[in-house]
Amino acid sequence: MTCVYALQALPASEIATAEAHIASCPDCQRELEALRPVVDRFVSWPTDVLCPSASLQARLALRIAEETGRPPVPPSPRQRSEPQWQQVAPGIDCKLLATDIERHRVSMLVRLAPGASYPAHTHAGAEELHLLDGELWIDERKLSPGDYNYGAPGASDQRVWSETGCTCVLVTSTKDVLC
Repeated sequence: MTCVYALQALPASEIATAEAHIASCPDCQRELEALRPVVDRFVSWPTDVLCPSASLQARLALRIAEETGRPPVPPSPRQRSEPQWQQVAPGIDCKLLATDIERHRVSMLVRLAPGASYPAHTHAGAEELHLLDGELWIDERKLSPGDYNYGAPGASDQRVWSETGCTCVLVTSTKDVLC
């Protein structure tokens, strides 16, 4: 159960029970901590590798039913929650994808409205930006869809703005300093 919980593959109806058990069981707590580094590496895996198709799940349920002599248990519907866009400043919306509290890192989709700008800032750690659509200016450099920008730790961006509006994937430090 701890492995399935760590993979976030438990049906919603079983999560509270699993959490209560893990909280009261030192063995399960150790197992969960041991699994965290492995599960964290799954972030970059394609989801179709981790989630078998509905037909495979149904065939597996039938096979288990045949072997156990019990009626098949249909797979519970997956309940995925899509992160919501949040306005963090006028003209700037973010959709949080992942947070690494220990390393002070965050991955997010960022959307700038036409004419919006991000405040001048200094990078506390490496910043990686992948522009998906629109155009984005970082100081005097214009990025187009498909462009990548690396901001070194300690470097500063004085002006980040979009004339047309844009969407990008941003991986950065939560400790950046606004100037």
